[in-house]
Amino acid sequence: MPIAVGSRVPDTTFKVMTKDGPADMKSTDLFGGKTVALFAVPGAFTPTCHAKHVPSFLANLDALKAKGVDTVACTAVNDVFVMNEWSKATGAQDKILFLADGGAAFAKAVGLDVDLTAGGLGVRSRRYAMLVKDGVVKALNIEEAPGKLEKSSAEELLKSL
Repeated sequence: MPIAVGSRVPDTTFKVMTKDGPADMKSTDLFGGKTVALFAVPGAFTPTCHAKHVPSFLANLDALKAKGVDTVACTAVNDVFVMNEWSKATGAQDKILFLADGGAAFAKAVGLDVDLTAGGLGVRSRRYAMLVKDGVVKALNIEEAPGKLEKSSAEELLKSL
């Protein structure tokens, strides 16, 4: 069962790229005392994720910040090196925090993992966007299909702020 509005985000660890190389980032550090717009994608460089989802959040960064969002973050079940290169390729480096969930620990902990093995992708994250305030989910928009971007765009998340 997926995480729900009102639930506390589980304690897991992401990998992030720093100037010194890969580092751990605990979910408690990411979400504690902050308002975070987190969006998840099935995979870096995949068509909808690359051409639509990240650009949606890039185009709405100022609007999200104006509504009180401290951090905009993207997570995918990819390794930290792929996520780092994807942040550069999208022009989002230093604007959106890219969180590698290489083993799908976060996706599984929030109940939003999906088995896309039939399409050659393995276990991935479902596409969604959530607003988290001090570790508690305040809004959650989950897509029904991996290639769709109808509910989890930045524009839709802004409606909940």
